[in-house]
Amino acid sequence: MSTLNKDIDAIATLANEFGPAFEGINPEYAARMRAQNRFRTGLDIARYTADIMRKDMAEYDANSAAYTQSLGCWHGFIGQQKLIAIKKHFGTTKKRYLYLSGWMIAALRSDFGPLPDQSMHEKTSVPALIEELYTFLRQADAREMGGLFRQLDAARAAGDAAQEKEIQSKIDNFETHVVPIIADIDAGFGNEEATYLLAKKMIEAGACAIQIENQVSDEKQCGHQDGKVTVPHADFLAKIRAVRYAFLELGVDNGIIVARTDSLGAGLTKQIAVTNEPGDLGDKYNSFLDGDYINSADDIANGDVVVKANGKLLKPKRLASGLFQFKKDSGVDRVVLDCVTSLQNGADLLWIETEKPHVGQIAEMVNRIREEVPNAKLVYNNSPSFNWTLNFRQQVFDAMAEAGKDVSAYDRANLMNVEYDNTELAIEADNRIRTFQADASREAGIFHHLITLPTYHTAALSTDNLAKEYFGDAGMLGYVEGVQRKEIRQGIACVKHQNMAGSDMGDDHKEYFSGDAALKASGKDNTMNQF
Repeated sequence: MSTLNKDIDAIATLANEFGPAFEGINPEYAARMRAQNRFRTGLDIARYTADIMRKDMAEYDANSAAYTQSLGCWHGFIGQQKLIAIKKHFGTTKKRYLYLSGWMIAALRSDFGPLPDQSMHEKTSVPALIEELYTFLRQADAREMGGLFRQLDAARAAGDAAQEKEIQSKIDNFETHVVPIIADIDAGFGNEEATYLLAKKMIEAGACAIQIENQVSDEKQCGHQDGKVTVPHADFLAKIRAVRYAFLELGVDNGIIVARTDSLGAGLTKQIAVTNEPGDLGDKYNSFLDGDYINSADDIANGDVVVKANGKLLKPKRLASGLFQFKKDSGVDRVVLDCVTSLQNGADLLWIETEKPHVGQIAEMVNRIREEVPNAKLVYNNSPSFNWTLNFRQQVFDAMAEAGKDVSAYDRANLMNVEYDNTELAIEADNRIRTFQADASREAGIFHHLITLPTYHTAALSTDNLAKEYFGDAGMLGYVEGVQRKEIRQGIACVKHQNMAGSDMGDDHKEYFSGDAALKASGKDNTMNQF
């Protein structure tokens, strides 16, 4: 017996038990409403999606072709439409997630207005967006199932048993739009207690995976900007533990922690690490400090700091800001140490922020990490901050030159130029971009690929095109030809925007509550019937 039919029977039993208290209640209608609201709380969602993500991680360990993907979101409607589109085009939501970007919250969701990605926005906006995303995904479930229920009623009314059976099967095997969200907690918005408190709110809202970075919280910068400052490992591990305790307190025992290192592009630290003996973790962190070894107190000026490192006295280079500088070209070694340390002390997945999309560069670091943690896996930012076209054209240019091919027809610094679009070099570069995710998952241990800010850019692009047409000579044709006609022909559900906003679901409920007296919006005069 299907879950729906079991609920119908259970509610019918309650109606018999309570008698007049259930007067006018149709057990099937009540069971349908339950089916349309499968997840009662955010913790239900967090536990359900953590199970999905753990299963996907195990499948990736067995086969690197089984990587996962997501796109960043800044509004519940955007997340909903992504999952509706995924189900429409691919028939399943498997291995497709959502990413909650701190950058987009700062830029688009702060009460202060647009802000840079520096953790200046309200921390409460992070769990609020998680809750909003899942509200819209749950509504997508309710809307789609409501359509199936109406089809079921129509099949019954027509006496079409075969159609009724087919629709009942779709209801019984319905796949939810609710998927894992990897949520960005930045550097924790404060100390480890602040991190714990915010993590709890994020988990209660539904997050099964929390991404945290090793920057100083009050100096935090976007991963693709300059001026990044990292913290000693002990500080970062305390925050990882804080997130794990939050998961455990709330009963999400298999929650996922993504430890992000910004060390590749971070040349500064705010603190000299505490060290108790040569070779410990603090000593390793300090060994990367740039500075001068000294022999006596005469080498020390007023305000200088001296630390013992590698058995010698080191005077680290200190900037006017009070920050200390790392040795040049030490980034890769620091990344490897960060990643191994995080995985050995509570993290489940890694995030290495890079300055370009390059499979070889990522693989070099991951191979070193895997010497100590064989099943190390990455979440990787396929960032819009990279000029993908120029980067890959330059990679192909370099490969061609190294292979002895004639590249005299190309200007390496100007390869973005449209004049190169149909050349052999550009075609090969596009092919490498197309296969980048599969190649990097196979060769560089990337379990999850995401684009942080896709809809920020698509919204800007589509709005620019619409404004140019609508306010120009095209007038209303700019909207009709550029938007509505495409919606209709591509079967975009939002062309019926009243339906997307819940109008038909409201009609269903009115009929449940009021019967024939219900005043419904979906009658013959509803202009949505034109679609």
